[in-house]
Amino acid sequence: MKEMNIEQQICEAWHRLTKETIDKPAFLPQSGSYRKYYRLETGKKTIIGVYNEDLKENKAFLDFTHHFLKHKLPVPNILGVDPDQKIYFLEDLGDETLFSFLQKNRSEGVLPVSVKQAYRRVLELLPLFQVKAGNELDYSACYPRPAFDRQSMHWDLNYFKYYFLKLAGIPFDEQKLEDDFLNFIAYLSEAGTEHFMYRDFQSRNIMLVNGNPYFIDYQGGRRGAIQYDLASLLYDAKADLPPDVRDELLEHYISALGKHIPLNRARFLSIFPGFVLIRILQALGAYGFRGYYEKKTHFLQSVPYALRNLQYVMSNYQLPITIPTLIGIIERMTGAELFKDFKSVQSNLTVSIYSFSYRKAIPEDPSGNGGGFVFDCRALPNPGKFEEYQHLTGQDQPVIDFLKKEKVVEAFLLGVFQLVDQSVTRYIQRDFSHLMVSFGCTGGQHRSVFCAEALRRHLLEKFSITLSVHHHEISDKKSE
Repeated sequence: MKEMNIEQQICEAWHRLTKETIDKPAFLPQSGSYRKYYRLETGKKTIIGVYNEDLKENKAFLDFTHHFLKHKLPVPNILGVDPDQKIYFLEDLGDETLFSFLQKNRSEGVLPVSVKQAYRRVLELLPLFQVKAGNELDYSACYPRPAFDRQSMHWDLNYFKYYFLKLAGIPFDEQKLEDDFLNFIAYLSEAGTEHFMYRDFQSRNIMLVNGNPYFIDYQGGRRGAIQYDLASLLYDAKADLPPDVRDELLEHYISALGKHIPLNRARFLSIFPGFVLIRILQALGAYGFRGYYEKKTHFLQSVPYALRNLQYVMSNYQLPITIPTLIGIIERMTGAELFKDFKSVQSNLTVSIYSFSYRKAIPEDPSGNGGGFVFDCRALPNPGKFEEYQHLTGQDQPVIDFLKKEKVVEAFLLGVFQLVDQSVTRYIQRDFSHLMVSFGCTGGQHRSVFCAEALRRHLLEKFSITLSVHHHEISDKKSE
């Protein structure tokens, strides 16, 4: 289905529910799911519209949300559901996630008190989902399985095997690895499946609203071991929490959990590393699927962090089971040169740069995201006033030399670079897909073209992103 058709359906669905008209929803960047999210301006407030053709997944999310709201837990309010169940509307919780808050406040690897406090609040709330609400939850809505059982574990380990090991070209003995998987699964199964398991409990699925945590994306929840969600959060790859902070937060969670259920601390800690290991392997499978198979290479940026976490687990914990083939594979992965350059792999961001003439119109954003920058170059010295430059463009050396010697042009571009660099850095951190930057001048031939090309060169040198350049008023259109 084309993007515009989905936008129209979102608008029409909201109009059927409320009689309110939406001009144009703003598409929000996707991460690892196939759901499509839009921010809608209703005139009174902004809301989130969700489109998803997976009806079973939608039912799980909506049923869980109603249940959590009944228990007064911090999740988004449901504002409406279209009769066909493919579209629903949620309270807008803003844009700040626990991950973005962490990245914004991290300083040279050191986490300030404010970040640790945010994590502590999250871990105090987690047992309310796992135990208080989880004990009364109707698990018949779970999708694709009602429990994180042996079958689910086998799926995750095969996900790692087929989408990471095989696609990365890491050799292994299939039968011996399968034997290790079965031993590993038998060991993890001893923990039971007594409580609600969020399943994807990581820093991007926790919103911060005025500093208060709200939980989203729990549609994959099911019964499971209580250790799993803690492992997901503390060993979230790109969050890259320092080991001492992880240990501190682990103890804080155990203290919070103990207020809700009797807890055998030694037993909890003995099996916890096993769930850290399976969670990291599952995440590597996801990075491989998105990065190698779907060619969304920015997902591969998380691989070095995940491997470093694996190395830490294998160096600091001893699992009481025999899995020699799996351990050998992990040792080869963590020592491989193949993955060390993934941190600099090209991101998912495309920056579209335009030059145009103000005699015509400011270029429209083809991505539908809106925003970006429009810079007015008409205050700069104009080569077009001189006959020798009139038939040239901002791509020709005489025009380039003319503008480069002007200090006001240098100052103008410095300001542009600072503004755009700030947005590009944040967009990459948040896995945004598109940023538009436009330069306008009187004729759209000299100053705007020169500035567009200057920004292109600057971004190419500084960032691993996709760039496209469009000069509306000259025939030489470039794309890169």
